[in-house]
Amino acid sequence: MKKIVLSPLIVALDVPQAAEALRVVDQLSGQADVFKVGLQLFTKEGPRIVDEIIGRGKKVFVDLKLHDIPNTVASAVENLIKPGVEFLTIHGLGGREMLASAAGMLARFREKNPHIRTKILCVTVLTSLDDEDLNEVGIDHSATGEVLNLARLAISCGIEGVVASPEEASILRQQLGRDLVIVTPGVRMVEDDAGDQKRVATPAQAIRDGANFVVMGRSLLSQIRPAEAAKRILESINFPTV
Repeated sequence: MKKIVLSPLIVALDVPQAAEALRVVDQLSGQADVFKVGLQLFTKEGPRIVDEIIGRGKKVFVDLKLHDIPNTVASAVENLIKPGVEFLTIHGLGGREMLASAAGMLARFREKNPHIRTKILCVTVLTSLDDEDLNEVGIDHSATGEVLNLARLAISCGIEGVVASPEEASILRQQLGRDLVIVTPGVRMVEDDAGDQKRVATPAQAIRDGANFVVMGRSLLSQIRPAEAAKRILESINFPTV
């Protein structure tokens, strides 16, 4: 089977409704293959927005950060897996049994349907948090330490990728190898304000440090010409553009 090379730019559809989301998909279809549907859009439009994006020939990153008892998360994963869903997220703090249940559900789907390309990503530490925030909730080591801890746990449960800030991309790649899929939010253009993110980097820096994919939402969509901005981003990381 021919390997499919996806654009490393994932566009976060941080918009309030389907019509606007689909306009973004159409506008950036030449630069991005994967579009992220998060809580804001999913809770407004439901699963149909995922199907509509897939219907446009694009892939979807369903970013709901599932975190519940193992059976509930496995059932949610079962509902989300389908051809066209490239990634979905579960939170590492749900623990070993939850992570393993989700990975097991995905493995059963893949055995039945060779067209399933979905990968589960373990969310480690949100990019809006830093060491002080973690200490407040009882985690007595650094964000980097917690990211590594949860990434190792996820791998041991059969999870193929993680979501982590650009600050951890390098150490994740060095310590956990080249097969781990690393997806980095908290990516901003050089001129941007960090906003509510605390652990950030430019797209080029994140990719140099080991990320496979960078996620950009508000920073990209706020540009006057998002498609041109996306093309510049891809050029900065030496990915061929159209």
